Amino acid sequence: MTTIHNLGFPRIGARRELKFALESYWKGESSLDQLKKLGADLRQRHWTQQAGLDLVPVGDFSFYDQVLDMSFALGNLPERVRDFHGDALDNYFRVARGRSAQTAEAHGACCGGVAAGEMTKWFDTNYHYIVPEFTADTEFQLDASRLLGELAEAQAQGVKAKPVIIGPLTYLAIGKAKDDSNKLALLPRLLPAYARLLDVLAAQGVEWVQIDEPLLVTELDADWRHAFNTAYHELKGARVKLLLATYFGQLQENQYLAANLPVAGLHIDVINGRDDVGPILNLLPSSKVLSLGVINGRNIWKTDLTALLDWLEPLAQRLGDRLWIAPSCSLLHVPVDLASEEKLDVEVKSWLAFALQKLDELRVLGTALREGREAVRDALVANQAALTARRVSPRVNNPAVQAAVARIDAHLGLRESRYAKRAPKQAEWLKLPAFPTTTIGSFPQTSEIRQARSDFKAGRLDAAGYKAAMQAEIARSVREQEALGLDVLVHGEAERNDMVEYFGEQLDGYAFSQFGWVQSYGSRCVKPPILFGDISRPRPMTVEWITYAQSLTTKPMKGMLTGPVTILNWSFVRDDQPRSVSCKQLALAIRQEVLDLEKAGIRVIQIDEAALREGLPLRKSQWKEYLDWAVESFRIAANGVRDETQIHTHMCYSEFNDIIASIADMDADVITIETSRSDMELLDAFDDFQYPNEIGPGVYDIHSPNIPTEAHIVALMKKAAERIPAERLWVNPDCGLKTRQWAEVIPALTQMVAAARTLRAIA
Repeated sequence: MTTIHNLGFPRIGARRELKFALESYWKGESSLDQLKKLGADLRQRHWTQQAGLDLVPVGDFSFYDQVLDMSFALGNLPERVRDFHGDALDNYFRVARGRSAQTAEAHGACCGGVAAGEMTKWFDTNYHYIVPEFTADTEFQLDASRLLGELAEAQAQGVKAKPVIIGPLTYLAIGKAKDDSNKLALLPRLLPAYARLLDVLAAQGVEWVQIDEPLLVTELDADWRHAFNTAYHELKGARVKLLLATYFGQLQENQYLAANLPVAGLHIDVINGRDDVGPILNLLPSSKVLSLGVINGRNIWKTDLTALLDWLEPLAQRLGDRLWIAPSCSLLHVPVDLASEEKLDVEVKSWLAFALQKLDELRVLGTALREGREAVRDALVANQAALTARRVSPRVNNPAVQAAVARIDAHLGLRESRYAKRAPKQAEWLKLPAFPTTTIGSFPQTSEIRQARSDFKAGRLDAAGYKAAMQAEIARSVREQEALGLDVLVHGEAERNDMVEYFGEQLDGYAFSQFGWVQSYGSRCVKPPILFGDISRPRPMTVEWITYAQSLTTKPMKGMLTGPVTILNWSFVRDDQPRSVSCKQLALAIRQEVLDLEKAGIRVIQIDEAALREGLPLRKSQWKEYLDWAVESFRIAANGVRDETQIHTHMCYSEFNDIIASIADMDADVITIETSRSDMELLDAFDDFQYPNEIGPGVYDIHSPNIPTEAHIVALMKKAAERIPAERLWVNPDCGLKTRQWAEVIPALTQMVAAARTLRAIA
């Protein structure tokens, strides 16, 4: 009998209940007990929704981030928070975001703001995790209380529980040594904590533990391969069965290693690594379970169940009880429930599956494999009808767009002149001081903005009233920036619900959900638009708002756009053509917008590519192909302008050092990047690479409510000036300010502007 199971479930709630509870607690509007109860209620609901599976994940729920959960379980706390004497969850939030609830600050000096943990992308997803911190002296002390508490809840509910933990090698690999120590040297200290954890789980009656090692789909050197063998041979004495879960890519040269580690089962991602299955079948010992991730946990299109059964049925006959099936990875990366969507385009909706529908697909597959296809005939017929309708829909393919992509040539991505010739022309027009100041684009999305948007969508506010409300907010942003003394202004993006969804709503080929929220980090959720067809721009998208803002000031106003690669990577993208083709379609649409902004007199245009790096394949051997079309797409979008027009781009919360040459190839006049949480470590790339253009290293962390000091910003910029000539440095926050409040933004930017003036004085 084939076993069906899940690797992880979305934790935020179908209506973002966790988000709102977290933010209420952090504001001091609700209690810690209320927050914990909400977490327990969500867990109970999610386990109920997974009923019918043979094994259900436990421990996949998190109040902020599963990697930070693992750090606390292992007792790996940064030294700056070890003396906390309040509730452990408050200390947890201090690591995550620099502080916990406002009311928690009353505990004393130890409870005040601290430096938040560094945050970066979880492999190639748009999920952000809090980076574990290591030194040569790091010790580990198991604290399994959180996981054991959730396990007890699940067992009391009658859940067939499969605890989920991050494996020791992945945990070490995704962390950062804060000194010059070798992370692998910590493995002998780390493994006893894992062994104790497995023993504790066994004592609670657990049979299977899912231990996630996505590191195995990356290229490993000999030391890391040896470490895998060392680790799992030390853990093989555990009294639980280990399901080693890999996902997000292909095992390739790690097939033999993965198949022969001393664990009871192996999970592989069939969506990305179907070619691994044949070799694994021949390598896997006959005693081991093979779990196949056959439902896409990263995208929202219906699975072709008939074609999948054609492939699975021979495997079921061969493996028998040793065959397990599951989603490819945790369903954390997709929305919760398609049934909630009452306003989604009906035709497009019929092509989709969110988390709960993916589990339904899994149940259909399990029934078919156990009882035969006739037992699920109606479900299979309905599935085929939806797939056929999508394939033949005239809304999917636009011959004019396809012809435009076919006409793309190298000339389309070239500026008139090289940066050295452009820069003096831009300087003559802009007349900026040394260390010019700017922001990344967005200002706080106030309750007034959200209310106006809600009223407009509900029909309670007409188009003229909505326009007036947004113009009032834009005017406020301009006034505040002029009062602060910023040099290059932004309009604040009051009219934008999201940096991707806003553009998708104005492009043909997109559809939009109402409740299709996905967690990005902590309480931050995004609602990716659904790219289902060929992309075109029917009309200008931003020109009216930007030109209105420019009319309010004599200072230069940045036009703010999201770049094609980021729109692609932060959308649910059609799976019936190469991603590169969809990206070039987006590039042509954004290019039209750039040229219209320039025609309207906007001479500074920022094209955000926050997601450029996260689209990288996990294997470096595959990077070149992706970077070639990604950089080409940006250049197509950006480089039709005259020399006098200054192009900016922005990137955040990723490691860029290993792709700095490709970033330079984008040929943006100015790049702004996140560096504050890493204490400017991201600028290490410039020790060996002579970056030719201008750069704005983010000087304060906008994801924390903590206010930076002038001295701190000056010190960071001095570090930057050791690598980048001062005349090519800008001063800016590390990301947009939409998630902050004006009461935080004004003092923070005041310190930033003061720091720039100090830098000019001492230059």
